[in-house]
Amino acid sequence: MAAKSVGMANKGPSYGMSRQVQDKIDSKYDPDLEQILVEWITRQCSSSVGKPEPGKMGFQAWLKDGCILSELINSLFAENKPVKKIQSSPMAFKQMEQISQFLNAAEKYGVTKTDMFQTVDLWEGKDLAAVQRTLSALGSLAVTKDEGTYNGDPAWFFKKAQENKRDFSDEQMKAGKNVIGLQMGSNKGASQEGMSYGRPRQIL
Repeated sequence: MAAKSVGMANKGPSYGMSRQVQDKIDSKYDPDLEQILVEWITRQCSSSVGKPEPGKMGFQAWLKDGCILSELINSLFAENKPVKKIQSSPMAFKQMEQISQFLNAAEKYGVTKTDMFQTVDLWEGKDLAAVQRTLSALGSLAVTKDEGTYNGDPAWFFKKAQENKRDFSDEQMKAGKNVIGLQMGSNKGASQEGMSYGRPRQIL
């Protein structure tokens, strides 16, 4: 008798509350952003990566093994490429490991933890909107850093705010301590003279 193969991520349909939650997550997926991301990734990595079938499932299948993501992050580094080994594999744990390498490299590049997706968000298709958010944050960083490695239209992603450090002398800092901010008000000339609050308490 032949053994029946079962896929790791094969799950039955969800019902009730879990269905509502999944529908809400799915509604955050942006098809217009998908087109921008696909265009950017193909320009950034070369046309050899191909293009996915339109739609969420095509986008997931295209990125699922982590290889395209790893090529993408490597293309943003002029030297010292962060992902040393990019190898396509049919094995689930190898694909997840490749996605994990991309995530670690993206964090080193400067993507914040709050903008990161989890491996299962992509691999199991749990939250592809989170994958879009991570890729958008990566694109924004690439545009902002302006290191000459970004290949695409700068208008696709917004520029992140740059740090604007200020150096104040000790003299300026001391002068600032004497300034009373208007939102704090002032107590100059304030006293309780002439104020009465009814009869004083009688002590017997």
